[in-house]
Amino acid sequence: MWVAKIRLRHDCIIGNRCRKFNIMMQSLDLNEEKKNGKVLTSSIHQLIGDDRNIQRFVSDLKKDERTEFVEFNGQTLFLVETAKKKPASEFSKKMFFVKPMVLDTNGYEHWEIASHKKEILMDFIKRVKPLVDEFELLSLKDTSLQNVYFPKVMPKLTALQKKALELAIKEGYYETPKKTNLRALAKLSKVSLATYQKHLQKAESKIIPDILSFLK
Repeated sequence: MWVAKIRLRHDCIIGNRCRKFNIMMQSLDLNEEKKNGKVLTSSIHQLIGDDRNIQRFVSDLKKDERTEFVEFNGQTLFLVETAKKKPASEFSKKMFFVKPMVLDTNGYEHWEIASHKKEILMDFIKRVKPLVDEFELLSLKDTSLQNVYFPKVMPKLTALQKKALELAIKEGYYETPKKTNLRALAKLSKVSLATYQKHLQKAESKIIPDILSFLK
């Protein structure tokens, strides 16, 4: 199986605001349709960041003239937007995601996609490059497939789980080497080590398997 790792950035009402408001998210494009002369795309996103910045992100997104519909609840955002051709528009049924697409705080999209034929991925890359401002093919390898991403409903975190996870990311707990430890994070959270560890473990079990590889 051929697997491509790609990093790209383009004029995107989501990616631009990730950079503006220091938000990271896991994203899934759902559908694209033509209606009343417009091309409408729908997508769902799991937001990670400071609560205040997330609220500013959503408020600003609602003001964008390209936003047709937006619903936000907890940390999950559903969006319908008027869009020109996007990278996701070029996705082929002969391809699939190995891992979910992740948007980082610099507005870059991280893709890991696979196909049984190298030519299919190369054709996708050729068609996507003219649509984006920045494009980097990080790797393209013929490798045995160990993990496949199956889209699912975004996991719901409690407020305490969300805060524990966001603090761990912010303080560099998931970086290599680690910039902090659980005891220090618990102290910053003003809770006991056991309490903080419990909240973080619950959050990790719900969301970290999907995004951890992109945080390194």
